[in-house]
Amino acid sequence: MPSPSGSSTLSKPAPRFASIGSPYFGIMLAIMAVVLILSNIGASKGVVLGPIITDGGFFLFPLAYILGDVMSEVYGFKVARKAIITSFALSVFASLCYWIIIVLPGFTDEYGTSKQAAIEGALGPVPQIVLASLLAFLAGQTINSWILVRMKARTGEKSLWARLMGSSVVGELVDTLIFCSIAASVIGITDVGSFLNYALAGFVYKTAVEFLFVPVTVLVVGWIKKREPSYGVSAA
Repeated sequence: MPSPSGSSTLSKPAPRFASIGSPYFGIMLAIMAVVLILSNIGASKGVVLGPIITDGGFFLFPLAYILGDVMSEVYGFKVARKAIITSFALSVFASLCYWIIIVLPGFTDEYGTSKQAAIEGALGPVPQIVLASLLAFLAGQTINSWILVRMKARTGEKSLWARLMGSSVVGELVDTLIFCSIAASVIGITDVGSFLNYALAGFVYKTAVEFLFVPVTVLVVGWIKKREPSYGVSAA
């Protein structure tokens, strides 16, 4: 409608988000928490793949970021932040359970002592890994979600691929630097060269996985948007 001055007044529509009343959010939150807990356990093992130094959780952790992208796009920043905090609260709880399991008195025969040593070796470093993940994922995923939602405010339902890729680069960079700085010593990485290898390989790998799965993420986002009654759009 023309304004009194004769020029037209254009208002940008607010970005659309769904409420969390449907079961989809709960399912994604549960998967994110499980992936995070498993990746924390796997991250306590150093892994060498040719010239690349990484950890045993490398194949799991990007999935948590992909789920974070989906939740940020469909439900918004506040809901995604709630999912991040909930996942890490469960991860901290799991770490506490590991500690209790380790300190509980066990059998003193040869089998019992060897089993105790194996449990301590596998689960003992996890609390520091959880601390690294807590700080890294909280910062990285929050920045990732914030950038994605801010970009959505500018582009609306268009250019989902650009939001996913742009937010992933910044989020994964922050995540990788914080995590590697804290977790490297637990894994057994002590020299500068190995650390740089670990950090660079981690960033490139996790970002590449997210980029590779962008078409799948777009399809998942579109599928959920169509089935979320409160979203009100038919496509991503």
